[in-house]
Order: sequence, then C-alpha cells, then structure tokens
Amino acid sequence: MAYRPKILAFAGSTRKESFNKKLVKIAAEGARSAGAEVTYVDLRDLPMPLYDGDLETEQGIPENAKKLKELMVAHDGFLISAPEYNSSITGVLKNTIDWTSRPVTNEPPLACFAGKVVSLMSASPGALGGLRGLVTVRSILSNIRVIVLPDQVAVPKAHEAFDSDGKLKDAKQQASIEALGRDLVVTLAKLKG
Repeated sequence: MAYRPKILAFAGSTRKESFNKKLVKIAAEGARSAGAEVTYVDLRDLPMPLYDGDLETEQGIPENAKKLKELMVAHDGFLISAPEYNSSITGVLKNTIDWTSRPVTNEPPLACFAGKVVSLMSASPGALGGLRGLVTVRSILSNIRVIVLPDQVAVPKAHEAFDSDGKLKDAKQQASIEALGRDLVVTLAKLKG
C-alpha cells in the first residue's frame, strides 16, 4: 500500500479502566492490521477546563487543547469510542470537541475536523451498549464537517464483555470492532490515497 493513512484513536472517557478505552484499542489494532499508522491518545493525559468564551478571550486556547488539535490536524481520520452518560455524549468528549473546534489566526474553520473521516463505537454496562449517545456524537461531528462512516458498533453489558487481556470475550464482537478500524483504513485509502 503506497498510501498509509494516519489515524488518531481515543475514547470520550478519562476513567482509568474505561470500557471505551479498551474498545477503541481493539479498533486501532484492526486499523494497524490494514496498514494504518495509528496513534492512541488518552484524554486523561490532556485535561482541559470547561469551555468558556471569557476564558478563551482572556487566556487563549489551553495548551492541552492545542496539543490535541495539532495531533488531530496531523491525522487523516479518527477512531472514537464514545461512552454514553444519561443517554447522551460525555462531558469530556463534548468539551474536547468544543475546545479543538475553536479557530486560531490564519487557520481555516474547523481545521482539525473538516474532511476528516471517523468510525464510531461505544461500550456501556446498559442493554443498548451506548447506542443512544452515538446518535448525538454522530450529529455533532456531521455538523462540523466530519465524514462519519455509517457502520458503528455498540457493545452492551460492557462490565462482562472484556477478558483480562482487554479483548472482547465474544469473537463476533471482537471481529466487528476490528472491522471498524479496517473499514476506516479502506475508506481513507479510497478518498485520499
């Protein structure tokens, strides 16, 4: 493969033992196996204050938001595992999107989002696996000019779904998450290769 897509993988959670961090790492392996260069980032390592327009005016964009935005700009697509909190997007994921979407001088609008391609997934202890939250995440990303692939996977009963190595116990689920990573690579190759 001449073109080697660069993919950024992260979960919308800061919890150390997050099911969604485990899940996105499985998708990342699928993308690597298809030839992508994958970078995993933990949002716990890039804490940001709650978005506040006054704070932005007074202090500018926080350093961690700048770091993440630079990473996002440098990658062709994203693998995002989005937990569901109260039937919607997590505060940390929404805050991350809000800060990284802020424009800076001499930069086109939505520089780290426009034209990027993303695969979505979720894991939740609930019966729907975070499916309701993915609707909101898909809507937000689509509105900021991200190409959101139609296939997504929601893993229910996440507290029982993973083995001690971080793999999914259900081989079909494991394969479907790996496929999200591979499909992102194939799509990026068609669009940008």
